Amino acid sequence: MHSQQKPFRALGLRLASTLAISTMFMLVKLAGQHGIKLPEMMFWRQAVPLVMLFGWLASTGGLHRLRTNRLPIHFRRAFTGMVGMAFNFGSVMLLPLAVSTIFGFTTPLFAVILTATVMAGSVGKWRWLAVVLGLAGVLLIARPSAMPVSPLGAFAGLGAALSVAVVSHQLRDLGRTEATIATVFYFTLFGVLIMLPALPFVLTSHSPLQWAMLVAIGTTGLAGQMLMTGALRYGAVASVIVMD
Repeated sequence: MHSQQKPFRALGLRLASTLAISTMFMLVKLAGQHGIKLPEMMFWRQAVPLVMLFGWLASTGGLHRLRTNRLPIHFRRAFTGMVGMAFNFGSVMLLPLAVSTIFGFTTPLFAVILTATVMAGSVGKWRWLAVVLGLAGVLLIARPSAMPVSPLGAFAGLGAALSVAVVSHQLRDLGRTEATIATVFYFTLFGVLIMLPALPFVLTSHSPLQWAMLVAIGTTGLAGQMLMTGALRYGAVASVIVMD
C-alpha cells in the first residue's frame, strides 16, 4: 500500500491534528491539576481509543483491516510513542502550558536534523537556516531571565520534541504499507499493554468530571493520532511537521 504524495492534503491533516493534540494537552494540564497521576492518564489515553477503535471495526466488519506483517515495527513505534507521551504529558504538567508549547516548537528542528543525519535525506540550505534561527528563537524565549523554568520540565519538553520527531519518521515508514487505522490501533493496543503493569499502583476512584476529562483526553488523542498518521502518508516529514 504505497501512498501518493499530496502535500496540501498532508498539511491540512497535520494542522487539524495539531488542533486536536493541543486540546488534549490542555485537558492533560487540567487533569493533573485535579490530582490524576501521569501513568493513569497515559493508560486511559490509550485504553479509550482502543475500545472505540475495536468496537467500531467489529461492528462494521472491518477487523480484517488490522492484518499486518510488521508487528515488531508497530511495537517499536508504540514504545517510542509511549516514551514521548511520558515526556509530553510530564512537560505539560511541570511547566506553564505556554512554555511547554514553546519547547514543542523544537520538534520540526529535530525532524530536519534527523532527516539529514539518520535518514540521509535532502534538506537544503534554507531548512538548515530555519533550524539555526529556530534554535535561537527557542533559547531567546526560554532564557532563564525571562521566567523561572523547571529544569526537569525543560528536559521533558525537549525530550518530547525529539520523541515526536522520531515517531514522525516511524509513522512515515509505516504509512508506506499500513492503513492509518491499523497503525493507530496497534499503537493503542501496545500502549495499553506497556502501561498495564503500573495501573494497580496509581488507579484511584474519580468524580464524574475527572472521568470526563480522561475520556476526553483519549478521544482528542485518538483524533490527533489519526490525523497525524494520515498526514504522514501524503507528505514528507520535514515539510509536514512544520505545521505544528
